[in-house]
Amino acid sequence: MIVADYSEEALQSLIAGSGLRFDVGPFVVNLQSSLDNFAADIRLMYGTCPLSTQSFADFHVRLDQPFGLRRWFRPQTNFTQDGRTPFKPLPLEQSFAMFEWGLNWCVSSQCHQYLIVHAAVVERAGLALIMPAPPGSGKSTLCAGLVARGWRLLTDELALVSLEQPGEVIALPRPISLKNESIDVIREFAPQQVIGPIAHDTAKGTVAHMAAPPESIRRGTETATSRLLIFPKYIPGASTSIVPRQKAASFMELAEQSFNFNVLGELGFQALKQVLDNCDCYDLSYSDLDDVIPALEQLIDASGASPALDASLTNSGGATDG
Repeated sequence: MIVADYSEEALQSLIAGSGLRFDVGPFVVNLQSSLDNFAADIRLMYGTCPLSTQSFADFHVRLDQPFGLRRWFRPQTNFTQDGRTPFKPLPLEQSFAMFEWGLNWCVSSQCHQYLIVHAAVVERAGLALIMPAPPGSGKSTLCAGLVARGWRLLTDELALVSLEQPGEVIALPRPISLKNESIDVIREFAPQQVIGPIAHDTAKGTVAHMAAPPESIRRGTETATSRLLIFPKYIPGASTSIVPRQKAASFMELAEQSFNFNVLGELGFQALKQVLDNCDCYDLSYSDLDDVIPALEQLIDASGASPALDASLTNSGGATDG
């Protein structure tokens, strides 16, 4: 069974009671909430996720309105996990976004069985394209565009690198976070994609989420082999440019984007080293999804056929322009 097998009314009753227990990648989430209509958002954005058959949950989370005047005057939402409240309340209309940010916190702060990197990961023909980048780089927009064109979504925010299978990335298919102008860009580029509730005036501006494709969720237990490490940067009006970069610098930046590299010590170093050993590394600047996506498809297809592609490009001093 999947989440959408429940009607909205049944889902609302379940979430308000013992909780909805469902699989999200390798994790089991038990979600409870007393918020009106929150079940509709969950059904829309997580409807194709399988209901868990496990008797336990990795994360027990709740979203509720605080007591007192805030239930009526500028109503707010609280996020709690196992009785802890890690964040200040947010406006009620930001409830779904708060759930997403809260789940990010649960994974990034507690799941040290993986090396966790702030990066989007998509897969084509079994090969993973990893995109670490700071906010505002266009990472999520590019991730959404690639997924809309048939790439498998592993994650938009948290790349889970295996400590046991060298170079493998674990799937964590969840909604893709879109901000500000990116929301309309993806609506125009891929009108068939499901976009969830819009939260205005957040700390990140206007935020909405694109649902993970059902096929990506169905394949949520499949890993992908790291092959391309791309550092994207959206530049308005720029033509697509893909330029090789040194692996040493890429290693350092990837380590800086990791949530638990220092926690894992030698294990984290070896996991990250294996990713770099597997990957060709590039800086990417782009402005047009229709232009950059074919260039990335060509690049990953060529890298799968020729592991020496990175070295040949570096030796020639050339750049790939899409």
